[in-house]
This record gives sequence, C-alpha cells and structure tokens, in this order.
Amino acid sequence: MKLERKHAVLLLGVALWNVVTFSTFAKNLYSAYERGEDRAAGYWIAHTVLIVVNFAIAGALGRLGWRAYRQR
Repeated sequence: MKLERKHAVLLLGVALWNVVTFSTFAKNLYSAYERGEDRAAGYWIAHTVLIVVNFAIAGALGRLGWRAYRQR
C-alpha cells in the first residue's frame, strides 16, 4: 500500500494529538496522585496503562507517518 502525503500528514497529526492530550492527562493524573486523591489502586493502574499504550500508539503512528512523508 502506498501512502500519499495527505495520509502522512494525518498520521503525524494524530500522533501529535495523542502526545499532547495524553501528556496533559498524565500531568493531571500525577497532580491528583500528589494531592492524595482517594482512589482504588486499579484506577491508578488502569489510567497509567492507558497513557503508556497511547504513547506507544503515537510512536507507531508517528514513525509510519514520518516514513510516508519522507518518501514523497
């Protein structure tokens, strides 16, 4: 499958969006933890896993988008 430049830009945009939104989410989650919010351990674990997985997705999309962008 051959990706066009518009696809590459879309992939890079989605990767950037994931990084920005989940960086903010991670910062807010850490702030809540530091404030001592009373939550079950599963809450902290599930949200941390969500953040890590979304950063991995952003990395994969960014790498794919960058490779497609450079090919054109």
